[in-house]
Amino acid sequence: MSHVLRAVSLAALLTATLALPAQAQAPESLLPPAPGQFEGEPPAPVPGGFLVPDAPQSTYKDTELKSPWFTIKPGLVLLGDYTWFSQDANSLAQVGRQDNEGQFRAARLMLRGTIGTDYVMRYLIAGEYKGFDSTRDTNWDMTDVSLTFPILGPTTTVTVGKTKETHSYEMVGDAANLPFQERVLSPFFVSRATGVRFNHMAADRMSTFAFGFFNDSWSGKNTGVPNDGTDFTARATHLLWFEKEGSKFMHLGASVRRAGADGGKLRYRGRPESNVTDYYVDTGSFTANHAWHVGLEGIWQDGPLSVMGEYIRAKTDAPLSGSPSFQGGYIGASWVVTGDSRPYDPTVGYARRVKPSGTQGAIELVARLSYIDLDDGAIQGGSFKKTYVGANWWATHRWKLGIGWGRTWLDDQGVTGITDAILARIQWVY
Repeated sequence: MSHVLRAVSLAALLTATLALPAQAQAPESLLPPAPGQFEGEPPAPVPGGFLVPDAPQSTYKDTELKSPWFTIKPGLVLLGDYTWFSQDANSLAQVGRQDNEGQFRAARLMLRGTIGTDYVMRYLIAGEYKGFDSTRDTNWDMTDVSLTFPILGPTTTVTVGKTKETHSYEMVGDAANLPFQERVLSPFFVSRATGVRFNHMAADRMSTFAFGFFNDSWSGKNTGVPNDGTDFTARATHLLWFEKEGSKFMHLGASVRRAGADGGKLRYRGRPESNVTDYYVDTGSFTANHAWHVGLEGIWQDGPLSVMGEYIRAKTDAPLSGSPSFQGGYIGASWVVTGDSRPYDPTVGYARRVKPSGTQGAIELVARLSYIDLDDGAIQGGSFKKTYVGANWWATHRWKLGIGWGRTWLDDQGVTGITDAILARIQWVY
């Protein structure tokens, strides 16, 4: 805990004399900031309204509290899923029967806002039911508890508390904004961690750089081991071009993560784009000092068409197991049939969800190929290849209905098992 107190004191010392607004990642319900701004605004109403009823636009102002010293803005994300499975005999022998299951996938309540008048500090508090960090044994988890301070201007900030690590496009992006229903590279990142994060956006808004140090023991969390590992992460992005008010762009990025070994152990495991299956790949815990993860990412978008890809390689320092390496990646595509596009957020370096412009909403077709490989040397955690095709109906700025089919080929101990899954989702974001 002393590490966090020292970090807070340092951030406060550096920023106490800088009366400047803080840059903040726009929450799920908002659009990317306008040029020259650092916080997004609610989407503008569509003439004639949407076919699907939704909360009126005035709700944003009606639920916001303002005083001379602070502001409070609530936010809410609701996700509901149902997944159907079909498995061959090999799959049943490998992972057991995966039952058809409905799930209240997530309910995240957020409070965010500012503290101060001349000097503006931002805060974010969020709790989530059945979120990414939850397990079958835990339902509720505090996802974000953080303060953000500006340094040397609004383009540079320091965030202290429980927050996102700066690694992997899939994780940096909000789940409600991604074109695919679930993430696939989960063996290589964590959702949130306690620490200190530095963020910087270039003055021309074409590049970002972020890094941080994280260790959950700093929050007083008792893990039952004598020395929790400290993570270091860094991510840099650059826009090769940014045209047509952001509907046409080319984004490239790279990230690195030094994953500390908790209690001298590392473990990698993952599910095939699902939150209800068992872990299909799992190395089990093995003795290690640390691991280095290197990631590459890219997005090309031209109006309604976009292609995206990501690759992560993990190299462990685990002499007793031969220091194995693991990897994973995907390439995907999106076509918004109605001609709408994904607006790009230059403050954090990723594209947000489709913004429908017509009363019928926006229809998006998506496809992805992905793979995870946790087999190397003495560690045989399994590997899988996965296909996914689906459709999203962005019915309003808040409602989304999505459905998709995926096939997973799991290779484990020389046997290949096949699982087919259909995932249906309904989503509301405020």
